[in-house]
Amino acid sequence: MNRVALFGNAGGGKSSLALQLAEATGLPLYSIDKLQYRAGGVQVPHQQYLQSHACLVKQPEWIIDGFGCMTSAWERFSAADTLVYIDLPLWIHGFWVTKRLFKGLFRNPEGWPENSPIWRGSWTSYKVLWLCHRQLTPQYRQLVKEVAMTKQVNHLTSPAEIRQFAQSVRQGYSRSH
Repeated sequence: MNRVALFGNAGGGKSSLALQLAEATGLPLYSIDKLQYRAGGVQVPHQQYLQSHACLVKQPEWIIDGFGCMTSAWERFSAADTLVYIDLPLWIHGFWVTKRLFKGLFRNPEGWPENSPIWRGSWTSYKVLWLCHRQLTPQYRQLVKEVAMTKQVNHLTSPAEIRQFAQSVRQGYSRSH
């Protein structure tokens, strides 16, 4: 577990899980949102983002959470040795986006650039939910089936599975290090 890609629909807890994994493993953590946006929510030029991403995935160790765009996502999935796919029921994703919105009124959401506009970011997440569910979820599910023999694949389908996976990584690294 040296190159870990976390992905899934908006509001699935990817950033929170990525932070837990980074703390447990000592691997460097990168958020796609922080590569794509500067403080205050200003978008980085797309070519600059793609170049930064390409340099990042060449590194020997990382945990990267988020999507970015189709090009960078599939480049990251290919470079990763471990895939963590959070595939919760759509209503949970929606509920957790709402929960993040309310928490975000008081503190910056995990994985978001400083001073990100919480209303605009949340609105974007709500718009992405159904689109991702309809278009990307089938592709993600196919991906994890296809690479299960060549990569470590963790297809997490419930909040309990997310907690269990985080705990197993913490326990595995505390015993081996």
